[in-house]
Amino acid sequence: MTPAGEGAYRPLADRLRPRSLDEFVGQAHLLAPGAPLRRALEAGRPHSMILWGPPGTGKTTLARLVANGANAEFIALSAVLAGIKDIRAVVERAKSLRGSRDTVLFLDEVHRFNKSQQDTFLPYVEDGTLIFVGATTENPSFEVNNALLSRARVYVLKPLTQEDLGKLLDRALADRERGLGELRLELDPAARELLLAAADGDARRMLNLMETAADLAKPEGPGHRLDVDTMRAVIGSTYVRFDKGGENFYDQISALHKSVRGSDPDASLYWLCRMLAGGCDPMYIARRAVRMASEDIGNADPRALTLSLEACAVYERLGSPEGELAIAQAIVFMACAAKSNAVYTAFGAAMEDASKLGSLEVPLHLRNAPTRLMKEIGYGKGYRYAHDEPDAYAAGERYLPEGLSERRYYLPVPRGLEIKIGEALAARRARDKNQRE
Repeated sequence: MTPAGEGAYRPLADRLRPRSLDEFVGQAHLLAPGAPLRRALEAGRPHSMILWGPPGTGKTTLARLVANGANAEFIALSAVLAGIKDIRAVVERAKSLRGSRDTVLFLDEVHRFNKSQQDTFLPYVEDGTLIFVGATTENPSFEVNNALLSRARVYVLKPLTQEDLGKLLDRALADRERGLGELRLELDPAARELLLAAADGDARRMLNLMETAADLAKPEGPGHRLDVDTMRAVIGSTYVRFDKGGENFYDQISALHKSVRGSDPDASLYWLCRMLAGGCDPMYIARRAVRMASEDIGNADPRALTLSLEACAVYERLGSPEGELAIAQAIVFMACAAKSNAVYTAFGAAMEDASKLGSLEVPLHLRNAPTRLMKEIGYGKGYRYAHDEPDAYAAGERYLPEGLSERRYYLPVPRGLEIKIGEALAARRARDKNQRE
């Protein structure tokens, strides 16, 4: 909906884009009085920077304010659409202006540029031809060249708070020139609360939803009224940030895994549901649960591995949403179970020895002897069949290669079933010692 007097349509989010620092909402940790970024903007001395944060947090707006504060040429490119040819054209433009006006190159979604594309403008950032401002939703330490990172300061933007979003919403409803003020919209409190929650810290998303909802508002008296049912229809399903394969994805699976390891069933359930609500494949979570069962619970409670495997089978048979409950059951059980990483640690230590110590010989008494020659040269000689020994244990027998006979990989923890396992191993080792003495 375009305000009276406007020409071509511009989305509400674009019309309300802040034109000064005073209009900017959010990011107080970067723009509070005395903060480095605010000082640079107010002094009109911009520097190359990378703005890293989720969508709708003000990255593009800040880039424009950087250029405006320095009265610099502002050239915006999207890494999705631009190529090396476009970068070269920007460089030529910047060279022609150098000495009279600075040039700010704003590259949106800079993480989409590969190394060679980033290298194209790197020398011009270094010599001051370009002031580079990159925007990314991905961790720049993974996606941006180290050479470029070393020449640009990274600023981390945070999702907008409910209070921040509320200020923007009030401005949109009141502004008659750029916002929706002429409609005299009245939001039901429940509709407002629903909108702010659905925005999920994203100002652009909130304003886009508000603009759509405004078209459906019901005339009432001199203005329009927007109820919760209309807002719910506009919003549709719940929206949460979950970038499949991106950093949000790995952050959330990490939070789930660490909540299970930390024995917090409530946090474990929350992160499980966050991932499911964001569209994560439930089978991916179920497979990760199998890993958690072995890595963090192990023999302290072997039922965890069985239950996690059964959750996979249930989900394969029932699908969503019925099968998701079995995954939740496994996650909660594992969060509450006794914890041990003894097998995980032992496996890692044994793998390290197996990789580093070379091809250590199998002791002769442990070798198979299917032929006469093998028996004649000592294969299998002196082997003691454990089932023929007292308690089916050949006390004093050695099974590791020579030089590793005293190595201990598996050290059971004093929790869960591993208490009994540890006691049994200690008793057997005492028998070994007596036998060898």
